[in-house]
Amino acid sequence: MPRPRKSRRRGEAVRVLRSAALLPEYDRGAVPAGLVTRRALRSMNLSPGRNRGPVAILRCGLCATRPNWSCRHPTRGFLLRLDLAVPKRVPTLAQEWALDRAMSARQTCPVATCGRRYVYALPLRTLGCCLECWDGTPADPANYTAPTAASHRLAA
Repeated sequence: MPRPRKSRRRGEAVRVLRSAALLPEYDRGAVPAGLVTRRALRSMNLSPGRNRGPVAILRCGLCATRPNWSCRHPTRGFLLRLDLAVPKRVPTLAQEWALDRAMSARQTCPVATCGRRYVYALPLRTLGCCLECWDGTPADPANYTAPTAASHRLAA
């Protein structure tokens, strides 16, 4: 005996009347001044700050043709208030140094005879070393710095 079909396909939007939606919704290009997305905040070097969640929804392109229904698609955006945003925090020198040490550990080949620091993260979890040490594939000299006699391997 066949299984009964589900009433809703996976990924299909749940239909809710726009008048019953919890947050106001705006189409793209019709957003009032003072409401922006997280991506727009990031481009302005701001963080959400004192925003306690979205105050409105930015409808997806598909729902722009359906004015009576609320947008429930995953491509919708959430709008935050611009007046509550604050400038991004600037990391301290100690934090930058710690991040540089962590990146140095990911970018430096651990093989004692190699010790090169590449400009990209190495596949240390899978290979354990750089490609040149693994299978002899020559590396472009523009992609790494040769090990020096200095004891530290920090970029700065």
